[in-house]
Amino acid sequence: MPASKDSAKPIARSREELDPRIVRALSHPIRHKVLVALNERVASPKELAAELGEPLGNVSYHTRVLAQLGCIELVSTTQRRGALEHHYRAVMRPYFDDAAWAQIPVSTRRSLFDADLDRLWSEAAEAAKAGGFDHERAHASWTAVDVDEQGFNELADLLGSVAQRALEIQAQAAKRLAKNDGAAPAMRTGLGLLQFQRAAAAPAAGKGRGRARRKA
Repeated sequence: MPASKDSAKPIARSREELDPRIVRALSHPIRHKVLVALNERVASPKELAAELGEPLGNVSYHTRVLAQLGCIELVSTTQRRGALEHHYRAVMRPYFDDAAWAQIPVSTRRSLFDADLDRLWSEAAEAAKAGGFDHERAHASWTAVDVDEQGFNELADLLGSVAQRALEIQAQAAKRLAKNDGAAPAMRTGLGLLQFQRAAAAPAAGKGRGRARRKA
């Protein structure tokens, strides 16, 4: 699961450190979306609600839960029309290492994947409409790979190293952008990595008809 704040720390680094509070923090799709967004920037529940298309009351509630669990922190308040608007940033990344991920119930893992996939599809679709794939080095590919258990694990390690390297590249780019003092604007890019077991192949049409005839 991606993250982008250099100051944020992985939620769980080992089997011994898995905190059930963190599972609770990310087990709800709105909390997951809020934490992902606050890893990218400082924002208020009102701003997040508008971005996510969710009721303000729901987003405010789940933001308070994340703050109580120590996943985000309050950084500022702004007086707006007689009310205080609270602005937060993430202090933990929405990320689990393999050891911690294995301990999370399958239902929770599916919920987290659903949220990531929803965002990936929507971001890619919006980018395509806006010319986000027009750059000569933009990349989109589909590769079907049949492997054994060892090969599956090796592919998972490879993708994990790519994600980690992407964060390192982002940190290095941030330093260069800071030196440019805004002369060269940041390129807002998205990197989606997927590895999954494909659904079983459907039986060949001819073979299926043959079985039906024999049963008849």
